Amino acid sequence: MHLLLLGATGLVGSRVLDLALADPRVTAVIAPTRRPLPSRPGLSAPILDFDQLPEDPSMWIADAVICALGTTLRAAGSRDRFHRVDHDYPLEIARLAKAAGAKTFVLNSAKGADVNSLFFYSRVKGETERDILALGFERTVLVRPGLIDGPRPEPRPMEQWAGRVLSVLKPILPLSLQANPPAAIARAMLEAAISAAPGVTVVPSQDLM
Repeated sequence: MHLLLLGATGLVGSRVLDLALADPRVTAVIAPTRRPLPSRPGLSAPILDFDQLPEDPSMWIADAVICALGTTLRAAGSRDRFHRVDHDYPLEIARLAKAAGAKTFVLNSAKGADVNSLFFYSRVKGETERDILALGFERTVLVRPGLIDGPRPEPRPMEQWAGRVLSVLKPILPLSLQANPPAAIARAMLEAAISAAPGVTVVPSQDLM
């Protein structure tokens, strides 16, 4: 299969990339990024301006799309910019990929995603889920991790503090409250892209351990 991967330089996306390039079921990976990726067999990594995406259908041909794009409000610098990265980019690329023939879309969303949430982060994640579903892919998979346990290129003090707390409490916490390893999220996303059932599938945080 041909896989379109968004967010290949991130914590989860980079692990999806490694797994996909090592999986014999995946024949090619297209991973558009804003900064160069090292050349690897089976990988096409065009440099794109995500604010001016090309409409050329040949750019977006893939059997399945995995979206691991995401940022934080602190890194984005404003609510408008956060919404742009976490909602507008995934939705626009989903539209382009579906028009080019993609049948499956796998979204790395978040536990608690809800368009009616009082929390801005969860509300945007809910809006992204809703609008991706409205496009009508044959297979849509919503992966909903909780706190993701792993090193970040940019500092996230609150996540780091929460991660330390959850690590101490791990022996007594139910799976639904434990932090999720990025490698487990990546494995679930790739498997979903390859073999998801038709319709909508939700993968909760407790299944990402």
